[in-house]
Amino acid sequence: MIGSVPERLAKNRYDLDEEPHIEVDQEAVRRTGAGPLLVRICPAHVYTAEPDGTVGVAWAACLECGTCLALAPAGTVRWHYPRGGFGVAFREG
Repeated sequence: MIGSVPERLAKNRYDLDEEPHIEVDQEAVRRTGAGPLLVRICPAHVYTAEPDGTVGVAWAACLECGTCLALAPAGTVRWHYPRGGFGVAFREG
């Protein structure tokens, strides 16, 4: 399928997978104090500090860069790529 003109001219494309591909272990966040770290390090602002001390996850905004996996304490974040055909398709870069 060729697609629309804006779709063909876009540098990147994102097809949302309805299944979340990021989970935060809230107990591990409390234990390690990783909440503020997750909020600061994500370039897509996927993580938010909630008033109750938990970390919110807007997984649909994820750029799939892996920064959270590299910098957060082990076991804090469970992350995998979206199912085949979904997620970010980078056309340049």
